Amino acid sequence: MIDTFTNTVLFVMLVLTALAIVRMERLFAVVMLSSVFSLLSALLFVTLDAVDVAFTEAAVGAGISTVLMLGTIALTKPEAKRPRHTAFVPLIVVCVTGAALVYGTLDMPAFGSPDAPAQTHVGPDYLSRTPIDIDVPNAVTAILGSYRGFDTLGETAVVFTAGIGVLLLLSGLRRRREDEDEEI
Repeated sequence: MIDTFTNTVLFVMLVLTALAIVRMERLFAVVMLSSVFSLLSALLFVTLDAVDVAFTEAAVGAGISTVLMLGTIALTKPEAKRPRHTAFVPLIVVCVTGAALVYGTLDMPAFGSPDAPAQTHVGPDYLSRTPIDIDVPNAVTAILGSYRGFDTLGETAVVFTAGIGVLLLLSGLRRRREDEDEEI
């Protein structure tokens, strides 16, 4: 009962934070609320017993992303530009995509169902083989480090690539500003 209440409160706070982010015009406030959103997501993952995902969300979402966005704000204007027209086509695309995602979840097993495919063969197989194959006391660490090592490597590669991309973009902005300063 208390778990459901906690999850519901965190989810409502996530929705309210997302709505506040959409309505904000000051980019600094958007960055701070995005960081709050990531921390709330991490809390929700902790209550759902996904501590490894919560740690990643807190580190990447609230940590690295916030630093990168603050660095970007330092190089741009502090307020977002007002759009000249209303964007109906993107709104329609988002609504259709959301409806397709909801439709896709209708066939899923109930949340926490013991008959879900992950609970019937994959999870028990990992848990039974972990002490024999890996001999690491923490099952989550053993599974992520050994059985799911390529996933973890892929996630690391994505974060590294994003960091390199941001550095390249920032170096281009600095060069452009230096060229503009020389012309004046």
